[in-house]
Amino acid sequence: MHDFPEIVFFASLIFLYGLVSRLLERTVISAPMVFAGIGMFVGSLGLGWFQVEFHTTLVKIIAEGTLVVILFVDASELRLGSVIRRRDVPFRLLCIGLPITMLLGFILAVPIFSEMNLWAAALIALMLSPTDAALGQAVVKSEAVPEKIRQSINVESGINDGIALPPILICIAGLSQAGGTRTGVEYWLLFSLEQLVFGPLVGGLVGRLGGKLMDRAARADWMNPTFQRLGSVSLALVSFGLAEMINGNGFIAAFFGGLLLGARSPLVRKRIHEFGEAEGQQLSLFVFLIFGLVMVPAAAGYWDGHAWLYALLSLTVIRMVPVALCLIGTGLDRYAVLFIGWFGPRGIATILYLLMTLGALGLEGHQQMLSVIVLTVLLSIFAHGITAVPLAGLYGKHTRRT
Repeated sequence: MHDFPEIVFFASLIFLYGLVSRLLERTVISAPMVFAGIGMFVGSLGLGWFQVEFHTTLVKIIAEGTLVVILFVDASELRLGSVIRRRDVPFRLLCIGLPITMLLGFILAVPIFSEMNLWAAALIALMLSPTDAALGQAVVKSEAVPEKIRQSINVESGINDGIALPPILICIAGLSQAGGTRTGVEYWLLFSLEQLVFGPLVGGLVGRLGGKLMDRAARADWMNPTFQRLGSVSLALVSFGLAEMINGNGFIAAFFGGLLLGARSPLVRKRIHEFGEAEGQQLSLFVFLIFGLVMVPAAAGYWDGHAWLYALLSLTVIRMVPVALCLIGTGLDRYAVLFIGWFGPRGIATILYLLMTLGALGLEGHQQMLSVIVLTVLLSIFAHGITAVPLAGLYGKHTRRT
């Protein structure tokens, strides 16, 4: 019951922002900037109206629910077979650029954080590798930017969070073992089986069978369009819950449920995506508010020169060099490569993976990891949000000239 003031404030803020959302789309002010900024303003760094802790029930429910829905919906929008067959820009970004980003992030984290456990250094690199197109919505929606570029950025951000999840889980287990809580080869084998096999199997089955049933029910005119829209959240939660019941990983299950969704009817898939996107957007804004309200105050006291150095490298060198390398031979000019390289913002997936990690390991002893990741995301929210509209316009002018 004590969470009611926060819930009322969150819901009111969503409503009030919605009233001016179309107006703000024409400016450099993005929704993540507004919600993260208000969170910092009303939290302990500002007015001190709300004092919310990491492990409150409200934070846990919102974080886990958001991650489940986003993983399912993002994966369901992808045509994985088409991406693999074409081996175009999104394929290169995901299969070449993403692994190089993870590796380069780890290589640079080790000397910068010389006293940090290697598992923690790897976690920083992995959690900062997924991108979030929502932080630069003006880019993926701008008609001035060529469709190929917009689609590449969107597809990359839709699937790289799912690719990053398994190695993140392995690093969490490794860090947990380093802390003395679990040891032995048997644990590692059992963990791999449960997390990385049961999750995909359960999620894939639920997504495939559930989608096919929805298709048949829709064709027979048995299924109301409203319940077709509700199907995305239902299948995501079923995938998550069943996997957790057999000790699999529910988040991986949700991702594979969307990736292998059996619905083939364009109308059914459209309705699933419409509802999933609306719910995912609402939950994402809650997470950005929690980020400013809870995570920034907790991390601010640990920001030092090392954190600032790595955060800046993560948004520039660690992102842009792998993008440039993986796009060699695609025929894109240097302006396109720089544009794609810059618009790799860190956002919702990174925040949710950090919450998941701290929920498993606790905050004590991991403050430096928290500080680096929070600072990087905070810089990304404002840097990519502010530059999205003007850079999309400039790049559009360049493409028209050439």
